[in-house]
Amino acid sequence: MNGLDTQLLRRLKINLMFRTFLIILVTFLYTSILKAEVVSKIEIAGNSRVSDETIKIYGNIRVNQDILEQDINKILNNLYSTNFFEDVKITLSNKILKITVEEYPVINQLVIIGETSSRIMDEIKKILKLKEKDSFILSNLSSDVDTIKKLYSSTGFNFVQVETKTREIDKKNIDLVFEIQKGEPTKISKIIFKGDKKIREKRLRDVIASEEDKFWKFISRNTKFSSNLINLDTRLLSNYYKSIGYYDVKINSSSAEVQNTNDVIITYSIEAGNRYIIKKISTNIDPVFDKNLFYVLNDEYRKVTGDYYSPFKIKKLLEKIDKLIENNNLQFVEHNVEETVDGDTIVVKFNIFEGKKVLVERINILGNNVTNESVIRGELLIDEGDPFTKLGLDKSISEIKSRNIFSSVESKVLEGSSADLKVIEIIVEEQPTGEIMAGAGVGTSGGTLGFTIKENNWLGEGKNIGFDIELDSESLSGTVSYVDPNYDFLGNSINYFVSSTSNDKPDQGYENSLINAGIGTRFEQYDDVFASLGVSASYDDLQTTSAASESLKKQSGDFKEIEGSYGFSYDRRNRSFKPTDGSLFTFNQSLPLYADRSFISNTISSSFYEPISEDVIGAAKFLFTSVNGIGGDDVRISKRKSLSSKRLRGFEKGRVGPIDGKDHVGGNYAAALNFEASLPNVLPETTKTDINFFLDFGNIWGVDYDDKIDKNNKIRSSTGVAAEWLSPLGPMTFIFSQNLSKASTDITESFNFNLGTTF
Repeated sequence: MNGLDTQLLRRLKINLMFRTFLIILVTFLYTSILKAEVVSKIEIAGNSRVSDETIKIYGNIRVNQDILEQDINKILNNLYSTNFFEDVKITLSNKILKITVEEYPVINQLVIIGETSSRIMDEIKKILKLKEKDSFILSNLSSDVDTIKKLYSSTGFNFVQVETKTREIDKKNIDLVFEIQKGEPTKISKIIFKGDKKIREKRLRDVIASEEDKFWKFISRNTKFSSNLINLDTRLLSNYYKSIGYYDVKINSSSAEVQNTNDVIITYSIEAGNRYIIKKISTNIDPVFDKNLFYVLNDEYRKVTGDYYSPFKIKKLLEKIDKLIENNNLQFVEHNVEETVDGDTIVVKFNIFEGKKVLVERINILGNNVTNESVIRGELLIDEGDPFTKLGLDKSISEIKSRNIFSSVESKVLEGSSADLKVIEIIVEEQPTGEIMAGAGVGTSGGTLGFTIKENNWLGEGKNIGFDIELDSESLSGTVSYVDPNYDFLGNSINYFVSSTSNDKPDQGYENSLINAGIGTRFEQYDDVFASLGVSASYDDLQTTSAASESLKKQSGDFKEIEGSYGFSYDRRNRSFKPTDGSLFTFNQSLPLYADRSFISNTISSSFYEPISEDVIGAAKFLFTSVNGIGGDDVRISKRKSLSSKRLRGFEKGRVGPIDGKDHVGGNYAAALNFEASLPNVLPETTKTDINFFLDFGNIWGVDYDDKIDKNNKIRSSTGVAAEWLSPLGPMTFIFSQNLSKASTDITESFNFNLGTTF
């Protein structure tokens, strides 16, 4: 066969195949048309809890609809996807569409046996696929059993047995029972580090969260073996090595050798590799931007050049770049980082370039069942029609979180109606915003009691109302407050308060009553600069007896005052609620508008927050406050300065500083310096406890009406630890303090706690 014949044969084959395909296609279409039927009636059987109308809606079927055979499969898929039906049969005959369904039984109640903690039972029910009042789908049961086992494994119970059974109530309703046998928790008997560690094991043991089981660690959760804890350890080890220059460290494996059902040996295999130094840092800037705007970065680069490499340092530089972009109002800016290994050094380059010009088309708010949508939108720093920036979105989310009325705030960025538009979804999960707190302090003078009730989302409008009362053996004080954090939807707040304080001190020879009421507002003047204005009125009545000192007798009588106040603050914190970076500076001054005796009061404070490592946040805080008479007027005892228990822990409020007779009278001046190191949610998988270590310094001095009084002008100091625990009963705070220096007349407080619940 020659080439021409071959070519001709190939064409004939192709032509024959095409004609065959065409015939099949025409036949299929013709057959389909022939089998199409107009539905004149729909009959539904077998349903008891799902209505006929609901089935029609989910099936997307209606009378007078053309139904093809392939449409029946679509209807079947639609109905099965509802998870209402265990079986569905559909027939079409004589224009009658008959649907016969078999409904899943409904779970009337989920019963958990073998677990006594109501909190854990609630958590189990929350994460199961099978829910009360939903369909009982047998295929989900094994998955839910695995979910329960994983939950217990995360808390150290690695040999949990879970059995299931159903209790029939009637043909359509059942109770689903999970019988749980937890067994004993698996303890970590030994932790081994092997490989090219280059770091002392003692230091590595401080880095990881896991702990060997010792008898003195009976309250620690970290002695229990769990896969979550091991995964956390692996991340902590990797992050630690990288933070000190081991750029290519590898935690090759972490293995667990089970000794028995209760003991396990954990081994971490480490390849530290080489330790790298940052050789050079540079910036590659897109010509569309002014290079001079980023010139200040060179100083920041020089500070870390020559240091050991740390991704933490690189992250801090990226944050500074973001700040420059924000402060200069640059739009559509993107950046990335290039890291190149050069011998035992690393060269870092930041690329700053013009990104895609994208606008915000729409912002959807989801999950706010109680909270008005306007409350959330009022915290947004970007709006519909604005340029879309990740930085603006992140800050908006941070602002929403700072309201402390949501347990979680998440965002999704979706494609808009065109390539240059984005749709933002903000998903919130509301939490109980009412809070009742009771607290007590134990010290050398006996004790103090406190009670607080507040609502942070009054009527779903994001407004705060509160009432608190504090008492001890000699005094009683209470305050009622109302705050609207965003009354004009521009970020401006307004607040009202009424307070009352009564002191009855027969040993010191006096009693006094102070009533105070006021109103104030706070608004943003410039970027990160806020101004505040306020006015208040007070009535102070002091009565003395023969036991009072002569200087105190001079202040006897009633006193009326109206004062105005103003202030400024410069807030560069990354968020107002539990900040992890940035600073805050404030200044406030109060001046008399009308007074029987005139005073001027000043307060200066500053706070600095700095991540010490990925998990540890350092903070330094300073406070100075003063009050002085005008025109020779002496400052009354109720106006004098003291330090709160938050500024000088380990000392009772109002029981530090100058003494007149036996009574602490406060001073004209007070100052405090605080250092803190906090570990927020170190183990989010296994605990809800925040730990805070502190070192406090403070002093109260100066008494203008009697120079002889001020005899204990010395710096007080204390150290200790504070723990915040979200217990099953509610939030609990414990403060353990140890005084480092004090005056002989000071009243100390070694322990303070608060217990509350939410509603």
